[in-house]
Amino acid sequence: MVVADSETATILRVKGPLEFRCQLDSTDVLLVQKVISRTFETLRCQVKSESCVLAVCDSPVIIWPNKDTYATPEEITPSTLCEDIYQWIRADEQESSGKKSTKKKSKRSLTMSVINLRLMVEVTKPGPVSAPILIKTVQKSHFVRATLPVDCVVRTASSDTIKDACEQLMEALTHQLTEMEKVTLENMKGMTLLVPEPVHFLLPEPKGLVTVVYPTGVPDSQLVTLRKELHQQFELPDDRPYFRRSNAYHFPNEPYKDGYLRNPHLVLTHPTLDNGKVYLVQGIYSYHHYMQDRVDDSGWGCAYRSLQTICSWFQQQGYIERSVPTHKEIQQALVDVGDKQASFVGSRQWIGSIEVQAVLNHLLEITSKIMFVSQGSELASKGRELANHFLTEGTPVMIGGGVLAHTILGVAWSETTGQIRYLILDPHYTGAEDLQVITDKGWCGWKGPDFWDQTAYYNLCLPLRPKVF
Repeated sequence: MVVADSETATILRVKGPLEFRCQLDSTDVLLVQKVISRTFETLRCQVKSESCVLAVCDSPVIIWPNKDTYATPEEITPSTLCEDIYQWIRADEQESSGKKSTKKKSKRSLTMSVINLRLMVEVTKPGPVSAPILIKTVQKSHFVRATLPVDCVVRTASSDTIKDACEQLMEALTHQLTEMEKVTLENMKGMTLLVPEPVHFLLPEPKGLVTVVYPTGVPDSQLVTLRKELHQQFELPDDRPYFRRSNAYHFPNEPYKDGYLRNPHLVLTHPTLDNGKVYLVQGIYSYHHYMQDRVDDSGWGCAYRSLQTICSWFQQQGYIERSVPTHKEIQQALVDVGDKQASFVGSRQWIGSIEVQAVLNHLLEITSKIMFVSQGSELASKGRELANHFLTEGTPVMIGGGVLAHTILGVAWSETTGQIRYLILDPHYTGAEDLQVITDKGWCGWKGPDFWDQTAYYNLCLPLRPKVF
């Protein structure tokens, strides 16, 4: 299923567990497969039934999509626009204070584009309740029970009503259960079933958001054939990863558990240059700076932090699976490659662009180019080279000069006038993860050529993308 992204679109995301239960009275593969298929068909019927319920998270809104799109509160009708649901979603401060007001709220902010819903099924059936009848049967059988983590997304236009959206959601849920059935049958191991898991990926426009069902527990290294088929299906090149789990899309309304800020530069306004163009880092990175991770590296760790930001980019683009290296791991890597003595580990010694290149190669198997600049005044003439790097590679660049290191995330450059501005992520910041402070105070911001010491030498480490998928 593909969902194209758009600024005016509302993304509806439905999550919820569905219980998969079946009794396998035979070990015959074909018979077992038929039982599993019948069980999935029962689940599809359950989703299509009137007992299916969609509850809008953090709101009093409940929708019965297969019961003429009946909803509560009563003000909500099948013809209500999807985007009007935002009026009923509680603000964060209300949720944290425990208040449960059902009064309408103000319109959503421009940054809020996802409505989360919970998939539920009514247990109580209408009509009189009859006395239970118990029947005891003794036989040997294999009972299979699993929880299917249903997770569907659909895109709705600004003119779509709740009725329109429910029709799309029901179709998406049914399709996902069919994909789950396919993955389950293809990955059976004897009488053991691997639970299917949906994973969302954001592909280059105009393809948008795509959901793929993978078998849980099977590593990406064993899904090469499937990923190749997906690259062919969506006409994607085979030199970049798009469908590795580590490259899964992170929804904007979900907090990152590690606490690091992602892509703070996105809230900045681009500089205006005569006939200028902006060339930016491609993808997602984490902002690493002084004093994070309970490490007091103020005054010596700026290059380490810039390196960590670069490593986070390769991790979050799906090129590597290892965690971002710590200061000690970086130091140990330099000892292992023979660049430093053993006493370097645990020290507070600086590193530069050459050491960053060596660590990327040793720990991540990432190669880099080094750009040498004899004095800062020459950086203003490097617009074409930097623009080409961000256009073709799109990785963060580490620049070191004297005792300072910074991360370059992009350039605004005019080929006709030679004007240039640098998008700088400053690792010398020591405060909390406050996006407004970081951008207002220029810790992440656009800088002119005078930002550099005009007489100091600089080395730039430009990491290259590996040609893998």
